[in-house]
Amino acid sequence: METIYLLCETDVGKLDDVLRRLRAVAGVTEVEAVTGPFDLIVKVQAPHVNQALDIVVHKIRKIPGIKATETLVTVSTG
Repeated sequence: METIYLLCETDVGKLDDVLRRLRAVAGVTEVEAVTGPFDLIVKVQAPHVNQALDIVVHKIRKIPGIKATETLVTVSTG
């Protein structure tokens, strides 16, 4: 299983709606509000990294209220 973490910045007043929509996306396993320059951290898991990236590009980034994202692809160190 491959894991991607996505940092999301939301439009003002849209955090709760974006949070609800993200939790409904297949492949999203965790969503948490955070402090700092981003509003949310999202954990996406899929059998292959390309499938996880497809979820980010074709499902998550299209959610209304998401202003910006930064994608962090995990790497195996062992």
